[in-house]
Amino acid sequence: MKTDIKNPESKSKKNKKTTLKIEEEPIAVKIVLEAIGYPFDFNLMETNLEITDAKLFEEYAKEQWLGLLVKEGSYLFDQKIIPDYGFKVIRAIPNNSIITDTTNIEIIINENTKQSPQIELYKSDVRISDIIGQENAKNKSKVLMKYLEDPEKFGKWAPHNILFYGLPGTGKTMLAKALSNELEVPLYLIKATTLIGDHVGDGASKIHDLFEKALKTSPSIIFIDEIDAVALHRSFQSLRGDVTEIVNSLLTEMDEISENKGIITIGATNNINSLDYAIRSRFEQEIEFKLPDEKERRKIILKNLETFPLKYNLDVDKLVKISKNMSGRDIKEKLLKTSLHRGISNDSSIITMDDINFAYKLSKKKFNDVKGMHQ
Repeated sequence: MKTDIKNPESKSKKNKKTTLKIEEEPIAVKIVLEAIGYPFDFNLMETNLEITDAKLFEEYAKEQWLGLLVKEGSYLFDQKIIPDYGFKVIRAIPNNSIITDTTNIEIIINENTKQSPQIELYKSDVRISDIIGQENAKNKSKVLMKYLEDPEKFGKWAPHNILFYGLPGTGKTMLAKALSNELEVPLYLIKATTLIGDHVGDGASKIHDLFEKALKTSPSIIFIDEIDAVALHRSFQSLRGDVTEIVNSLLTEMDEISENKGIITIGATNNINSLDYAIRSRFEQEIEFKLPDEKERRKIILKNLETFPLKYNLDVDKLVKISKNMSGRDIKEKLLKTSLHRGISNDSSIITMDDINFAYKLSKKKFNDVKGMHQ
């Protein structure tokens, strides 16, 4: 009964009206739900659902959604075991009624979705021509493009496991996105840390699912960023922790990749010398990404200024000079964006070299602070 609710203001007129409104809602005798899946797509997010016991699911659902108003065509979202997984209300008897502990709940599993989970292409508008510099990396990637265009043609000579290495912000991820976009093939873009599970077997299962999905949608690209997070050399055992299960599972899948026609696995690392040799040896080719030279830095600066939202009065030659040893991402984020934000904060209508100098000094200070942490 509603009078059992412990609320010091339960006798107020406002709460009396709320109680009457709830009691006037009809009680749901039966609802039929259809398992829909997640409202968004994520490379390793499991979309399959299997109900092992219908009655058990009913009790689970009632406990979670007790008191909720349901109407046909609306959605209910799980917030316990599989957070944000959606269920569509196919039928509610009567419609616009409340779930109680006597409501009968039935579940429908969409067999088509279960057997062939929908996997969307990675959405990106990046093209190889957008990448300034890295001519060596782009040239070597031509083989990958030819292979993905016609996997059968290569046979046993197909490229399978490629390692991208170089300082952060030099374009490793950008090139993978460009390959996927220009070839219109699925890109499974993940960080290695997401492969680490909470329980024994989780990591192996995630890796197996990753390669299985890539196989079903081949030709496709698997891009594992920061692969050193799980593939550190054994001398760094204290830092790497026990990731033996993940390493072994990854090695197994990479060894069998020759049978998975049309799949390219690209690993990316900022520090190639820290990689476990067992993992590194599986990559048949290593492609280096270098910091931009003076000519390339000028192109990067001018290209970014094309879309600058404020007017600017900048000395491009000086910008090129002070950006030495910066990656393309550093130039954009640490120099141009920081100077832009400073100008906006100061209500400036034009960005000047004063803003750039502020951004440059700030970037150097942050670098020295980080460097000092390792001393």
